[in-house]
This record gives sequence, structure tokens and C-alpha cells, in this order.
Amino acid sequence: MKKILCSLDFILIIFAVACISMPTSLSAKEDKPNIIFILTDDLGYGDVGVLFQKQREGVQVQTPELDQMARAGMIMNRHYCPAPICAPSRASLMTGMHQGHSSVRNYQFDKALEDNWNFANTLQKAGYHTIHLGKYGLQGGGNSPGKWAAYPTKRGFDYFYGYVRHVDGHQHYPANFWKLGDNKSHQQKKEVWENNEEVSAGLDKCYTTDLWTAKAKQLIINQARKNPKRPFFMYLAYDTPHAALQLPTIAYPEGKGIKAGLQWLGKPGRMINTAEGTIDHYRDPHYTGKGLTDVAERFATSITRIDHCVGDILQTLKDLKVDKKTIVIFSSDNGPHREAYIKGERWSPSVFESAGKFKGSKGSSQEGGLRVPTFAWGPSRIKAGQISNTPSQFHDWMATFCDYAGVVAPARTDGVSLIPTLHQAGKQRQGVVYVEFNNQQGLYLDGYKGLRMKATDHSVDFDIFNTIDDEPESKNLALTTKDFIRLQKRMKDEVLRIRMPNRNAKKPYDGEFVPALDIDEADLIQGVLVKSYHGEWDWVPEFLQFTPKKVSWEKNINPDTMTTEKSAGLLFSGYVKVPDSGDWTFQCEASGFLIFKIHNKLVLDGDYKYDGSELSSTVKLAAGIHPYRLYFKTPAGQPAISLQWEGPNTTLSSIASDALLVQGKHKRGKKLP
Repeated sequence: MKKILCSLDFILIIFAVACISMPTSLSAKEDKPNIIFILTDDLGYGDVGVLFQKQREGVQVQTPELDQMARAGMIMNRHYCPAPICAPSRASLMTGMHQGHSSVRNYQFDKALEDNWNFANTLQKAGYHTIHLGKYGLQGGGNSPGKWAAYPTKRGFDYFYGYVRHVDGHQHYPANFWKLGDNKSHQQKKEVWENNEEVSAGLDKCYTTDLWTAKAKQLIINQARKNPKRPFFMYLAYDTPHAALQLPTIAYPEGKGIKAGLQWLGKPGRMINTAEGTIDHYRDPHYTGKGLTDVAERFATSITRIDHCVGDILQTLKDLKVDKKTIVIFSSDNGPHREAYIKGERWSPSVFESAGKFKGSKGSSQEGGLRVPTFAWGPSRIKAGQISNTPSQFHDWMATFCDYAGVVAPARTDGVSLIPTLHQAGKQRQGVVYVEFNNQQGLYLDGYKGLRMKATDHSVDFDIFNTIDDEPESKNLALTTKDFIRLQKRMKDEVLRIRMPNRNAKKPYDGEFVPALDIDEADLIQGVLVKSYHGEWDWVPEFLQFTPKKVSWEKNINPDTMTTEKSAGLLFSGYVKVPDSGDWTFQCEASGFLIFKIHNKLVLDGDYKYDGSELSSTVKLAAGIHPYRLYFKTPAGQPAISLQWEGPNTTLSSIASDALLVQGKHKRGKKLP
């Protein structure tokens, strides 16, 4: 491991979020691709043939379509969910915020997704038709679209068809009573909503894996034929192979694509072409007569059914000749489950070694609970046969999708575009991989994974693993050398610098002071680095991805000193010198839109629907030097922004000029090359 000098800490932190280079995005001549994100529920890394099943002895789970998808695209071998459980993973996926910033954490099922930028409404702004099919679970309280504060069509989706509540995804036949369920909730019929209409009455014998797939095919066909010039984004979220482990009615229909495979018939009581026979009945013959238990046959059958569905969707894209203008991502919300919602039955992921070589499963922040099977497929953009070991995480997809749409993601988000990795072209910006769940906490730093399974106090050490050479996390490297002793401290510092406490998900380390940088103040001078930009943006973008029109040093944070105009932006950055350790409150009002970060903590968010009112947030900061970035999207009129602070021995006031510092010895106002 390379030795890292303390004086480089700030550079490393900045690079962890954004490298100052131009993004690898679409050229002006390149069409915006259709984007399909397929998310499974509790599918383990080891459940897929190409990743692990084919290496096993005995009966193997068959996934030939996924294996082919992986061979024809990229295997993202170190892609992680943000928490090893459903709701927080899906929230981070949608919002582009890791679990240190997400408003949905721990076991907060059915909590309303915050009303802010997400991967649906940003793509909607970029001209995409947005579709969500399947499981949602982030709607908030209520019992109908009018009452649910965060119903999908209120969060950027033009069309929704699926289960709204989290628990509804625990039954895979919405219109049928299931007598084998282990409790009344898992036995009862469930509601399926199509925009504002509840439609489950017509879904007799519709197995949800088939139902969502048939609807997806119907919508893809309609989009390709009726709106071929309009790109679409589809978020297809299966509720299988979750623990209900129900079986399909009949075998998968012959063939794939437009005229074969699953078909949407649209007739109540015969909505899809597999709505016949007996519910919870069909077992894939590959798994019968092999000495497997009932639940093992069910589990394997449900995964192979998903496999058929994915192959059917990809063939549909090929039949429509839109495969070369479409990107498809396949993943899972967390590691494999350990339960079965069937009376008298038990289940263990060890039966098929669903976690592969890894330790842990759903609910655990070990690799088995976090590393999810992820493939990226796009014949015209993603080269076949690629394997990436670059660590990445769910919150990176929003930035990636924005990049495909030809726009830069909002500055508030934590992710980076993965297009350089997917296309194997350009420089990949280093992202943040951070995990937070109950008392578990982890992150990647310098290529090593730090993990605290019981972070009951911030003094608890991270176990440190090399997950490339040591996939089972069997050798804890912490404290083994001086380098790893230093890395331990940096990990403890970094987790405090990248997250904000959440009052509804309190952690033992919420009360810790954010450590200052170990930096020589003699290398700093008073002033503020100001970069100005021109462009059209629907949100405050990550300005570090643009080339500034002008760069200068100013005395303080004041847009009046800059030449601004409509469709302009400013990025104020540097260091703030905190005189005393304590609670520091930052307060801001602005005539435009703003994002304020200290280190990589999102402190003030004045972007989405911001009306110019007062914003305020308190951060526990240790005395010393802290980096900051203030993003400002100017209004049409005269720009104005007032940033104040208040803390120990400091009354509410503008940040004094002698507390604002920059690196280098440059004259204030001098334009840089």
C-alpha cells in the first residue's frame, strides 16, 4: 500500500467526489439512449451462473440468459448496494444519495421518498418518458395515490404499474388468496395500481414476475413504434426471488421477443398469456427429481423464471431494432434472504451458496449482503466480455443516467458517472462507496474495505480487508503495519466527513466532531477561489465537471464582485478556519439556487423548489481547517447570497474574511490561465 502524506488529504477528499476533468458524456450528434434498470429482490451474487453457480458441484441454479447478457456486456464485479436491506437501497438508487445523506435509512419501509431531484425527474427534464413497473415501497402514509405523498407519479414517473406498499411484494399473486402463506399478510390479495386506478381485480392467476415483464414488453413495443424519437427510461423492479417463494402457474411460453414468450393480452381474468392453470404450481423440471427440498425447488425456479424474463426483454429490444440505442442494467437490491414465507418451512442461502465465496447475507454488511450481481448491456456502447473490479455503488446510477442523457447530475448527489468504466474510455472519476445500516458501517478507501459490524462507538476500529485477493474477508489487515494503522485513522476521519446525522436514524457517532484537515496553514492565504460558468441548467449542477469561463480569487463570498448574467453559475471554494470545536450553524439566503458542502457533507440544500427563504443547518466541527464548496446558480436578476455562521464564541454573522482561506500565493481578482 502506498504511503499517503497528510498534506495530500484535501486533494484525496476532493478527488473522492469529483476529478477536475471534463465528463465522458454524449456528444452533440449522439442520440440519448433508452435506459432500462432491472432490479431483483434478494438475488444473491452467487445465484447467477456466470458469477458463481457454474463453479459449484451438485444441482446448479440455471441462468443462461443472464450469463449471455453478462458475456455480451460488462460484469460489474464490485458493485454494491448502499445497505443490505430493501428500502434504503431503493431510496439511494433513486436519489443518488448514499446512506450518509439519504432520508430513508435502516428499516424505514414505506417512508416517503423525499421531494427532491432523483433519477426519474432529472431524466424527465432531459426529455425522457419515465416508467416504473413492479415494487415501489417509498410512498409514505396513506391508502391511495391522492394520499401517498411520494407516489411514483409525484416523484418523476410519467407512468406507474405495480405494487405500492412494501409488504405487497411479499405475495406474488395479487388477485389470489395463497393458503400456504405463513401469516395473514402473506396470504391476502394485494393491490396493483396503474397510475391512479387500482386494477388487481382483473389479474387472476397473474404471477408478478410474468406480469411486470409482459407489461414491460408491451410498453417497450408501444414506445418503439409510436414514439421512436423519444427516449424512455424504465425502472423494472421485480418482487422476486423474495421469501414468498411462490411458483408460476405454467411453464414459460415458447420463444422470446415480440411474437413469442410472455404476451400482454389485456383481458380481465386473462391479462397475460400465463394467467391459466393453477397458481403456485409449476416447477422448473431442471430442479425436480434431484433430491431438493420443496423450498429449494421453489427458490431455483423463481430465479430461472427471472432469467427467462430478462432474455425475453432483450430479445424484444432486438426484434424492434432498438437494442443498439438502449442501455440495460441488471442488479439486486441486497444479498440473499434467509427466510421463507411458507408455513412450516425454513430457508438458508447456503443451499445453493447464494452468497458465492462471500460471508454474510441480507442484513449483513459483509460482502455477501452488499456485493450484488450487476451487469451492464448496450451493444453499441458497452463492449462485450468486459469485467470491471472498480468499486461502485447504487447512488452512481443517477449520475450515470444523467450523463447518458447529456446533462450533468445535480451537485447535491453523491454519485459519479460510470460511463468511462462502462465504455472503457476516458478517465473514471473515483466515487464514494459508503455503507450504513443500524450499527454497521463501512467504506472503501485506497482500494481497501473498512467494516465495523458493531459501531457502538466511534472508537471501535474498522476491520480492513482486501476484497480482491481476499473475497471471504478472512484476513483482517487492521493494525498489521504502520500503513494500515494510518489507514485506520483516515477511515475514522472520512466517515465523519461524508455523512450528515439523521434524527430518525440516530447513530453512536452522530455526536463526534468532524476532524479538521492536517494541513499547514502557512501554505494558505486569505481569500476565496471563485469559478464562473455559463450554461442552461434545470438544477445546480456539479460545476467541477465543467471548464469555467473565469477563475479568480476574491476577498469573500459575494456574487456582486463577479460579472454574472442569466444562465450563469458560480462555484466558491477554499477552506474555512474554525476557531473552536463545537456546534457550528450555517445559515443562508439567496436570490438564486445553492448547494453548500463542508468536506463532502451536504450541509445546505437550496436547489429543488428553493424559494429564497432562510436555510439553516448545524454541523459539529473540530477546530482547524475545513474545505468547503458553495455552488450558486444565479437568477435572471441581480444575484444575491448571504452565508452566515454561528458557533462557540461567535455570534451569527458573515464568515470573517480572515477565516476564508485558499491555497497558493495569487493576487486577489487575478484571472487564472
